[in-house]
Amino acid sequence: MVDVHTPDVRSKNMRAIRSANTKPELVLRKALHAAGFRYRLTKKDFPCKPDILLTKYQTAIFVHGCFWHGHSCKYFRLPQSRPEFWSNKINQNKARDLNATNKLNQYGWNVVVVWECALRPSNIGMAEVVRQVSDFLLKERDSPDLLEIPASALSDSQLSS
Repeated sequence: MVDVHTPDVRSKNMRAIRSANTKPELVLRKALHAAGFRYRLTKKDFPCKPDILLTKYQTAIFVHGCFWHGHSCKYFRLPQSRPEFWSNKINQNKARDLNATNKLNQYGWNVVVVWECALRPSNIGMAEVVRQVSDFLLKERDSPDLLEIPASALSDSQLSS
């Protein structure tokens, strides 16, 4: 399928997509704050750039967009124009995500990955995401851990609603 936009219009559209302070990030930050969790956004001496840092709990939270991070849900579809470019781009993003998670775990940090689709009200919704994050943060553990909150863990009936 041919792109419906000219290259200049497509370039302008892609430049307008934020990499920080996205709507899912802002909504999650607001909900975590309302639940009593205090966080930081950046830390100068940090080995990567998580979206939310909960230093009290030694936990980094990443809010991944389903498209940009190649989530296996109904909201991800590889573009038909320039598929090789997009496949490489998304695979690089996945590799960077894995590297960041491994690095944080090596430094003793827990990692939470919240997928954009999980935040949708038609999926598990914000209240359930905050509950899962809260349970994870308050859990006693001996070593760094990973929590991933994807919509793919939902039943097909929940996804189609």
